[in-house]
Amino acid sequence: MIPDVVWISQERLANGVDQAGHLTVAPELIVEILSPGKFNEQRDKEVKLKLYSLHGVQEYWIVNWQLKNLEIYRRSNAQLQLVSTLLVDDILTSPLLPEFASPVAKIFQ
Repeated sequence: MIPDVVWISQERLANGVDQAGHLTVAPELIVEILSPGKFNEQRDKEVKLKLYSLHGVQEYWIVNWQLKNLEIYRRSNAQLQLVSTLLVDDILTSPLLPEFASPVAKIFQ
């Protein structure tokens, strides 16, 4: 299961690569773009959510291009929990990326 987009801080990256150059820690942020079909949706919303939660991912974004919304999961009480669903009129921000802000509509252009 390979995510569509990942972000990892320099600090985490510095301590999370083995001698062969393989990443040995989870990134802080993972983004999945839903693929068509019930199976794919279930995999991203259940299987991957549990996997990323188990491995310490701090944020997980699920982009639904059909409904044009973005589900934001953040780590709380040692697991990823849904904190918001953003629509096209909303602005996407993250505590992991303090300088970042993007209109959700721009994601779907």
